[in-house]
Amino acid sequence: MRIATFNVNGIGSRLPALLQWLDESQPDAVCLQELKAPQEKFPEAAINDAGYHAIWHGQKSWNGVAILARGQQPMETGRGLPGDPDDIQSRYIEAVVNGIIIGGLYLPNGNPAPGPKFDYKLKWFERFILHASRLIESGAPAVLAGDFNVMPTELDVYKPERWLDDALFRPEVRAAFHRLIEQGWCDSLRVTHPGEVIYTFWDYFRNAYQRNAGLRIDHILLSPSLTPALKAAGVDHDVRGREKPSDHAPVWVELDLGGR
Repeated sequence: MRIATFNVNGIGSRLPALLQWLDESQPDAVCLQELKAPQEKFPEAAINDAGYHAIWHGQKSWNGVAILARGQQPMETGRGLPGDPDDIQSRYIEAVVNGIIIGGLYLPNGNPAPGPKFDYKLKWFERFILHASRLIESGAPAVLAGDFNVMPTELDVYKPERWLDDALFRPEVRAAFHRLIEQGWCDSLRVTHPGEVIYTFWDYFRNAYQRNAGLRIDHILLSPSLTPALKAAGVDHDVRGREKPSDHAPVWVELDLGGR
C-alpha cells in the first residue's frame, strides 16, 4: 500500500499538477494540505475522474485538508482536533482506508515567534500530541501524514544557524515533535534514510530549489503495529521542479500489508 502526503499550496491553481502526479504515482491514499478553497470549491468531479474518492475540510483562502483514496471511499472518522471548540481552522481530518486510520494534518506555521501565532501553534501541537497518544493506546494501525511545519533536527534544514528563531525550528517545537515520536511513532522518511540530507519544501525565492536549499517539514508517521510493514519511503523531488509547482514535493511510504 502506498500512502502519500502533498501540500498542494492551493488546489485550484495546482489541480493540473496534482492530477499529473496522481496519474504517475498511483498512491492508494493521499493526504492533502493547504487547499485554500472553501468547502464547495473542492474539485470533487476531477478527483473522481482520476479514480479517487475524497473527504475534505475546506476553508476560504487559507488552510484546508483532504484525504483521497484510490478506488474507494475514505470512511471519515473525524475532522478537527478535540480540545478547543472555538478553533475553526481546517487543519485535521481523519479516515479509515484499507483498515488503516489515516490522520491528515496541517500544523500551524507559528511565525512570527514569539507571538499569538506561535502560542496557537504550541497549543494546537499539544492537542495533537494528546490525540496521537489515544491512537497509540487504541492499538489500531494508524498513520499521521501531512505538513507538520517542523524541522526535527539540524539535518532537516539547509543552514540551520539561520533558522534558530523561526517557529518551525525553535526548541519548543522540536521538543514537541520528539515527544510525539516518543509515543512510539516511526518517522518513516528518516528511518528509511538515516543520515541523509533529504528535503520536502523549497521556497520560491532565491532559487532555493535549484540550490537544494530546503527543509524537511512534511512527515509520515507510522504507529508501532505498522512499522514492521514499512518497506520504502521517499520524496517525489522532481514534482517541485515542474511548471507552476507547489513549494512542497509529495512524500510517500510503501507498506507491505501481506502479513496483516
